[in-house]
Amino acid sequence: MPRPTAATTLQRPDLGMLAYEYNATASQRGFIGTLAMPAFFVPEQTADYPVIPIEALLKLPDTKRAPRANYNRGDYEFETDTYACIENGWEEPLDDVERRLYARLFDAEMVAVQRAIDIILRVQEKRISALLFNTGNFSSTGVATEWSTITSTPYADVIAGKQSMRANGGLEPNSLIMSKKVLENLLKVTEVRTSLQYSADKQIEFMGKDAQAQMLARYFGVDRILVGDAIYDSAKKKQSFSISDIWDDEYVMLAKVSNAPDILDPSVGRTFVWEEDAPGMLVTEQYREEQKRSWIYRTRQHTDEEIIFANAGYLLSNITA
Repeated sequence: MPRPTAATTLQRPDLGMLAYEYNATASQRGFIGTLAMPAFFVPEQTADYPVIPIEALLKLPDTKRAPRANYNRGDYEFETDTYACIENGWEEPLDDVERRLYARLFDAEMVAVQRAIDIILRVQEKRISALLFNTGNFSSTGVATEWSTITSTPYADVIAGKQSMRANGGLEPNSLIMSKKVLENLLKVTEVRTSLQYSADKQIEFMGKDAQAQMLARYFGVDRILVGDAIYDSAKKKQSFSISDIWDDEYVMLAKVSNAPDILDPSVGRTFVWEEDAPGMLVTEQYREEQKRSWIYRTRQHTDEEIIFANAGYLLSNITA
């Protein structure tokens, strides 16, 4: 039976479709990073891109013109920033013998690809959370009473955060970003429960996570709440596992998240994707290692997660006791 040489790498469109579907449902498994920092596909691995500063847009110049006089004219200076996409990838080998041994139990090829995808997405999620939940990158303020306390006042905290964010850059947030633990604590807060008891469904604690987030989004006056539920094993190799949350429950972010493919849309951040090397957020490939009688399944991406406008985000801290 013919086989490709060891140097041949095969694109797997069927597994690529699996990768797409797995990524498309990532938020259902707690991955929200690329929702907070949507993809922006670029033709070059690294390049500068222009940034129009807020000073060029919100000034109030003198627009009056006297008869026979010239109109006043504008001039402004723009800034530049730089992205540099970095490749991340993971491979899962599958021996011919293992494939045959386990064929009656599960599809080993499918498991190999899913493992590789999950690793790439989980590492990317950690990168994005470290960028966004970072007081060194964004203005922040600590709430007076932690939201894990039922007498806290999260509505007033969010309103104060909106006002501060607007004063910093003139933007209104359309999203709140928080961990699942913070969402669960919010549902116990007295003022939240009192307000939501007049909603169509009083049993909010029995709703699914997405329905709870939608109801709280209306309460806080934003388009949506992104709830990070991803976890990882923070223990060192060969030590007992230690489960940690990727999204820190000490923070909630108010953010202007882009809903448009145009980078001119003001937003907190973007995931630059080098489309020449990786035409999608994830690429799945397969190649043969004959000396090991194995197929190797690779998932990779070529991205750079960049904060675009720091004033499009505002952090509330001291959220959980």
